[in-house]
Amino acid sequence: MAIFASLSERLNHIFSKLTKRGRLTELEIKTAMREVRVALLEADVNIQVAKQFCAEVSEKAVGQEILKSLNPAQQVIKIVNDELIALMGSSNRKLNVSPKPPTVIMMCGLQGAGKTTLCGKLAVNLIKGGKKPLLVGCDIYRPAAINQLKVVGKNAGAEVFEKGAQNPVKTAKEAVEYAKTMGFDTVIIDTAGRLEIDEPLMRELEEIKKAVATDEILLTVDSMMGQVAVNVAKTFNERLEVTGIILTKLDGDTRGGACLSIKAVTGKPIKFIGVGEKLTDLEPFYPDRMASRILGMGDVLTLIERAQEAVSEEQAKVLQKKMLENTFTLEDYLTQFESMKKMGGAQALLSMMPGGMGGKIRPEDIDEGKIERTRAIILAMTKKERVEPSIINASRKKRIAAGSGTSVQEVNQLLKQFEQTKMLMKQLKNGKKRLPF
Repeated sequence: MAIFASLSERLNHIFSKLTKRGRLTELEIKTAMREVRVALLEADVNIQVAKQFCAEVSEKAVGQEILKSLNPAQQVIKIVNDELIALMGSSNRKLNVSPKPPTVIMMCGLQGAGKTTLCGKLAVNLIKGGKKPLLVGCDIYRPAAINQLKVVGKNAGAEVFEKGAQNPVKTAKEAVEYAKTMGFDTVIIDTAGRLEIDEPLMRELEEIKKAVATDEILLTVDSMMGQVAVNVAKTFNERLEVTGIILTKLDGDTRGGACLSIKAVTGKPIKFIGVGEKLTDLEPFYPDRMASRILGMGDVLTLIERAQEAVSEEQAKVLQKKMLENTFTLEDYLTQFESMKKMGGAQALLSMMPGGMGGKIRPEDIDEGKIERTRAIILAMTKKERVEPSIINASRKKRIAAGSGTSVQEVNQLLKQFEQTKMLMKQLKNGKKRLPF
């Protein structure tokens, strides 16, 4: 499920009716805005935020300059895009950095929001940027919470500081002193979560905040909780003055209400979003890119960034040369599948393409399972078979099918598809065909 898939589909349907009309009247714009408000409410956007958003868009859209323009529908869509960006925070907000290391980040949130895993994700993000973070276990109440943090820290490549069941405030203070001594430039404190907001939890967080002079108080919010998430954020902010929000589970079947409401209700920026279960699945939040995705305009910048992380410039040049010379093999095919997986999978990539490749293919139309089976088939081949698929006879096909848990028919389909791709590349090289875009 793509982020905001349902809302994006509704908005595109509303705007497609406007673009068909050519000139617009004030009544048509206001009718469209009523439909937009319903779509926002169905996406679990806060009712006051939805009303205010539609009121501001209507006010700007019914001006004579818009109504008399050559393409008023496009002008209205631009206004909606601009207002969505403003609603979500205008621009990317980076982490606060202490002028005198270490920078102290306190992570807080309700139990079950993925806070401990998020500490590891944030550590991976910081390490990638050249930082040296220290994870601190201050959740002494949830069974195995500190052990979980140790596992997360090991996988993230970050050291974990913990003192067992010792008072969390004392542990946090000792951790900061340890970080100063050992040269850590960032301290990430994993605090205790609760199943619901309670007074003891809030008092402990206030004491930690006071004891270690935090530079960032990041609230982890489960986006699938919708308006409940917004109310949780409001309560935490009133007590702790959080500096930023991290939204988790945006890769799930979320309606998007929390993402569109939380900045307006709390006044605090969304700094990161969690888009998967892997420790690398944490992205900086860009309001303009998210607005583009909601309106079906894609997110090409994030797509490029993911591609640069997954494929080096040298690898891209080698593949381009092989394709031009028609010498690429099933080994290269496998490399492409691995790169696609690193970038989040075919569905995620398509959701970032403007209009989903012109609306011809929707992310949900892609069978990720089939892609995985194709990958399994290639992995079941020997290196020689990948380089010279012509040697794959009937007995080899049976072995490959058994080794990959697929059928001989699927092995045949892959080999046929590969040959067709090579034939197309040959025709393109000889100038007999043009690329279909």
